[in-house]
Amino acid sequence: MKTEWDYTELAKAYLKRPNYSGVAIDAMIKTADMKKGTAVCDVGAGVAHLSLELASRSFNVKAVEPNNAMRAFGKERTKHLTNIDWEEGIGEATKQKPAFFEMVTFGSSFNVCDPKPTLLETARILKPNGWFACMYNNRYLRDPIQLGIENIIKEALPEYKYGFRRENHTQIIEESELFGPVVQISSSIIHKQKITACVEAWRSHATLARQAASKFDLIIAAIKEYLEGLGKDEIEVPYQTNIWLAQLK
Repeated sequence: MKTEWDYTELAKAYLKRPNYSGVAIDAMIKTADMKKGTAVCDVGAGVAHLSLELASRSFNVKAVEPNNAMRAFGKERTKHLTNIDWEEGIGEATKQKPAFFEMVTFGSSFNVCDPKPTLLETARILKPNGWFACMYNNRYLRDPIQLGIENIIKEALPEYKYGFRRENHTQIIEESELFGPVVQISSSIIHKQKITACVEAWRSHATLARQAASKFDLIIAAIKEYLEGLGKDEIEVPYQTNIWLAQLK
């Protein structure tokens, strides 16, 4: 199934991306009063970062991912689990049963969907009073090391923008008139990463890849040189997991 952007070349690098904050995910589950064993659809599941978190909390997860390479890595990572099932689909057309899921999640994927039809599709496959949730891991850009990386990017791409993933999603959710009041959940988390893993994670940065185009490899090389120049084998990368959660009316 084709989407606007092809993530095939980025799929392997996605394995190096950090996990979401467990504190934030637990708060989401508590707010929605989710019971173990209930059905959750994780849309844009990628290589299973969020799907694994949900399955580990004893939910039955339907992982929906359009990209063949991403889905293959996700299947491999979750092959030992009996409560995750993978299918091809997109946010606007998940191909799932109507009124079936207690929650539909988007882990760093809602920003690449068309919001209005995606919210309509989410409402279609949710049970009455089910929950929509989208989340992102955003680096803390004022951290000295991250600021150094930002300077490299902005020097190469003065007009670079992170786009929708760093914006407040409350308005677009409420404007759909499909869901009740939006609950925002945030939690900070520090990830320790080897320099090699950090560079590899940058190779999965689709927003940067799209805007950099032919400059992408040069920017990654500059980030690699900068990080290696720190004289460290491992660095701490501060993130904030941000979740927008809303219940179907």
